Amino acid sequence: MANLQMTGILEKMTGKDKDYRYMATSDLLNELNKEGFKADSDLEIKLSNIILQQLDDVAGDVSGLAVKCLAPLVKKVGEPRVVEMTNKLCDNLLNGKDQHRDIASIALKTIIAEITTPSLAQSILISLSPQLIRGITGPGTSTEIKCECLDILCDVLHKFGNLMAADHEMLLNALLSQLSSNQASVRKKTVSCIASLSSSLSDELLAKTTIEVVRNLGSKGTKSELIRTNIQMIGALSRAVGYRFGPHLEDTVPVLINYCTTASENDEELREYSLQALESFLLRCPRDISSYCDEILHLALEYLSYDPNFTDNMEEDTDDENHEEEEDDESANEYTDDEDVSWKVRRAAAKCLAALIVSRPEMLCKLYEEACPKLIDRFKEREENVKMDVFNTFIELLRQTGNVTKGQTDMNELSPRWLLKQEVPKIVKSINRQLREKSIKTKVGAFSVLKELVVVLPDCLADHIGTLIPGIEKALNDKSSTSNLKIEALIFTRLVLASHSPSVFHPYIKDLSSPVLSAVGERYYKVTAEALRVCGELVRVVRPNLEVLDFDFKPYVHPIYNAIMSRLTNQDQDQEVKECAISCMGLVISTFGDNLGAELPACLPVLVDRMGNEITRLTAVKAFAVIAASQLWVDLSCVLEHVIAELTGFLRKANRALRQATLGTLNSLIVAYGDKIGPSAYEVIIVELSTLISDSDLHMTALALELCCTLMADKRSCRNVGSAVRNRVLPQALTLIKSSLLQGQALLALQNFFAALVYSANTSFDALLESLLSSAKPSPQSGGVAKQALYSIAQCVAVLCLAAGDQKCSSTVKMLTDILKDDSTTNSAKQHLALLCLGEIGRRKDLSSHAHIETIIIESFQSPFEEIKSAASYALGNIAVGNLSKYLPFILDQIDNQQKKQYLLLHSLKEVIVRQSVDKAEFQDSSVEKILKLLFNHCESEEEGVRNVVAECLGKIALIEPVKLIPALKVRTTSPAAFTRATVVIAVKYSIVERPEKIDEIIYPEIASFLMLIKDQDRHVRRAAVLALSTFAHNKPNLIKGLLPELLPLLYDQTIVKQELIRTVDLGPFKHIVDDGLELRKAAFECVDTLLDSCLDQVNPSSFIVPYLKSGLDDHYDVKMPCHLILSKLADKCPSAVLAVLDSLVDPLQKTINFKPKQDAVKQEVDRNEDMIRSALRAIASLNRISGGDCSLKFKNLMSEISKSPTLWDKYYSIRNE
Repeated sequence: MANLQMTGILEKMTGKDKDYRYMATSDLLNELNKEGFKADSDLEIKLSNIILQQLDDVAGDVSGLAVKCLAPLVKKVGEPRVVEMTNKLCDNLLNGKDQHRDIASIALKTIIAEITTPSLAQSILISLSPQLIRGITGPGTSTEIKCECLDILCDVLHKFGNLMAADHEMLLNALLSQLSSNQASVRKKTVSCIASLSSSLSDELLAKTTIEVVRNLGSKGTKSELIRTNIQMIGALSRAVGYRFGPHLEDTVPVLINYCTTASENDEELREYSLQALESFLLRCPRDISSYCDEILHLALEYLSYDPNFTDNMEEDTDDENHEEEEDDESANEYTDDEDVSWKVRRAAAKCLAALIVSRPEMLCKLYEEACPKLIDRFKEREENVKMDVFNTFIELLRQTGNVTKGQTDMNELSPRWLLKQEVPKIVKSINRQLREKSIKTKVGAFSVLKELVVVLPDCLADHIGTLIPGIEKALNDKSSTSNLKIEALIFTRLVLASHSPSVFHPYIKDLSSPVLSAVGERYYKVTAEALRVCGELVRVVRPNLEVLDFDFKPYVHPIYNAIMSRLTNQDQDQEVKECAISCMGLVISTFGDNLGAELPACLPVLVDRMGNEITRLTAVKAFAVIAASQLWVDLSCVLEHVIAELTGFLRKANRALRQATLGTLNSLIVAYGDKIGPSAYEVIIVELSTLISDSDLHMTALALELCCTLMADKRSCRNVGSAVRNRVLPQALTLIKSSLLQGQALLALQNFFAALVYSANTSFDALLESLLSSAKPSPQSGGVAKQALYSIAQCVAVLCLAAGDQKCSSTVKMLTDILKDDSTTNSAKQHLALLCLGEIGRRKDLSSHAHIETIIIESFQSPFEEIKSAASYALGNIAVGNLSKYLPFILDQIDNQQKKQYLLLHSLKEVIVRQSVDKAEFQDSSVEKILKLLFNHCESEEEGVRNVVAECLGKIALIEPVKLIPALKVRTTSPAAFTRATVVIAVKYSIVERPEKIDEIIYPEIASFLMLIKDQDRHVRRAAVLALSTFAHNKPNLIKGLLPELLPLLYDQTIVKQELIRTVDLGPFKHIVDDGLELRKAAFECVDTLLDSCLDQVNPSSFIVPYLKSGLDDHYDVKMPCHLILSKLADKCPSAVLAVLDSLVDPLQKTINFKPKQDAVKQEVDRNEDMIRSALRAIASLNRISGGDCSLKFKNLMSEISKSPTLWDKYYSIRNE
């Protein structure tokens, strides 16, 4: 049937009437596009012939449709047909009439775009390549044919360059000869053709290409347009091959710099192309270009202001205040010249400088000294597009400053932030001049610079607010302002208000508030929403606190209120505006409530109404939280009952964010307005609360328990509330306490809950204690309770005892010690819990009144059960914290005398020391001496566990007594025993904590002697040094910045697989390979990962990625994981360095995602492999986000491979959307 139909269509296609032909071709296109279309061999021949015939149809629209038919046809007919069609089209292109040439070229490009299988590509290329080369190099072929052939060849090479390796040399010679063609269009297309070819060339041929191009540049008497082409060629090559161009930089960079400086005055394009090529080198070959960076910087700065046809005296810096009237003259004497293209040079210089800034964080300080003043000066650029590039370059400088100094607070005179701060007055002066310009685009650019400045240096504009206000006013009030400009101005205003102290703005509130409030009434929703956000900041600034200020805020209350109210009551507007109006009104009521007495009955019901609407309810709930937290005790009586009822209902909703916000708001409301809410409402809340308490959402649980405590703490809460809590919440709490996930805020909230239960005197202490202790009993269904749960129960018992008072506490301690004395080994769980409870109580309260408690606990060291031993050492340490003078000497004495129990007793000592270092307590000198002597004796212990405990003890004592410890530790870095050296370095690691400590300045001069052990002979010591470096980088990066140039090469060296650390263990039937260097490599990569966060300016990414990261991506499972994380970070922070070597990173990633575990692999191996693939895909997703990644053919192929494999694509898709 289908064939009959096809025959009909084919007959019509050859008819005389062009409309018939058009309709028939359209029908054919529809048939070919159908899924199930199949053609036999006769029909294939007919179809391909007739479509080729239609391509030459006199009617343009018919031939256009015929080209569209080619795309599906290529996929539906056999290879021989496609090859035949390609040959005919090629013949038409080279030898046909002029009018058929264009359509043949389009048809060929269509066919090439549709080829997907390598075998078909091979068959076509065999005949196509020689013909295209003949078209390009043949004597007497016209320019048009050459250009068409080059275009098609460019497509072919881009798609199938790798398949044509045998012809590469022939192709290259043919193309290089065309670089000296007389026709500019041929040269231009040849450049892109060679660039497409170069990404698949071997290194030798790439070198040949470069040598040829450099020779063309070096030969005397070359025409200037050919020089330009060759320089463009160099830029295109480096963009196409990335880091592979690195080895050729020493031949090319000096040539380019030379041409740039010696070109004749009117040869602007030559300079532009040279600067573009240098920009490409900076981004693509960051490692090899290092030695030329200073030269390039000077060159870029010189040409940033290159403007030979224009002298500056026209706009001398007249900084008069009366700029209003001079505005019109300024634009009148603007110099214009259509022939002048020097702006292209300035633009290329700005972009080259931006590339330098982005790719060389380590040059920041130098850039501030040399480039920053020049950039600020060039804000006055007269060509608008170039001015935007200057702005963008400056923004890159600010961003890089932010990246490099993230987390640094100190401002010494060499830090980039300090250098930037010195330039702020100049920046503001220059930007203010830009804000007075007529052009909208300029003003938007100027605000972008200011915005970035405030983000990087939050309080830098305090002295300049007055000078910036007119610019903001003008941007918001001017008739010609676009919404885009208004949004930029408003965002900047919001950032400034949020980051400076309120008093700075008080003199200018009047000038600032009126344009902002009028912007609230704008028609475009984005402007309105941004203006409302600014209003929110304005409210905070106008009345920062409730004290009486010398600034009178009252005149602004009603204007702000009215502007927001008009938006709040308006129903038909964008959701963003509604949400901003609601949160802003919440702020207004909480800040100005005492001055809005008459207005509250009007606006509060509107907010309640917004709580009823699904779209705005979350925002409204948060607004009420803000109002409830206000110190003005705003009168909510008109809506309070309604609000509480609505909120209680929200606790049942599925939306997690809504439930979370609701719990917080209810808590604030009950604290502030508890006396106005009836107890009946409390009961309903408690019933709803109890369902939210579970370990599946600990954050929600913590909030629910906090609210429960607030309800019980209310003195008027009647008996019913107590019984509701006992019946509903207590069972949930007792289930929760058995969870092994319980920790942090939720555990604290649970402890407070038990204390509140005792305080509220509705519940008997004994019953509570009994239920807590019995929750630790192993149940027949679920078996024993998790170890973590026992610690949680013990903490709750301790809090409960302290809340119940001394008498109850003593009786409990007695009961617990009785459990320990009752030596029935069958009852291990009970003893375990009793020990933990004694420890927790002892830590909070001195137990020395209970005689011989320490000896009772030490008895448990003999237990056959490991967990009871460790619980006993924990208990002993914690009881010692409660009374140091009595129990510390006891522990030290025991360590000396009891060889067998040493490890456990050291753990007890560790508990004491760690608690003391956290509580900033002091030891007596004599006991410190004793402790140190004892610890240093155990440095060389054979057992790793003992050494680790010793190291932690030493590190934590160092926090308390740094003056004694640092010298003692330093002496031991040269100890002959490797274990001692490793132990002292780990001790230093434990002494570096996030908060500032007195140890910091004492250890600063000595850090090198510890960290330089990274080149020790012993691998344990090297690993210890790497771990210590990691901790420094994470907690105190400023202490090690100066050492990094020396440390980094040593650290990178630890990431290499060392053959001497790999040994084979003979296990009889099979041999097992053990890699002793694995842990060290893993630690080294994790350390680099940390350094990328805190010391980005010191890490030279390009020298690290190849070879170190590349080898890590191909290493063992444990090493690959951190390497994937590092790659994602680098893709985000130093995209240029990653792009430069992207090709070489594809292979290891591809290997990882295609790895299949063996058939007989255990589940654990399969799961690990799954994690590994996901981790690699995460890195690939980060690489895919880099703009410009598509220049790497290998990476493109990898992405298409992922998209073709359904399992990989599903994983990739879910990761990308995380």
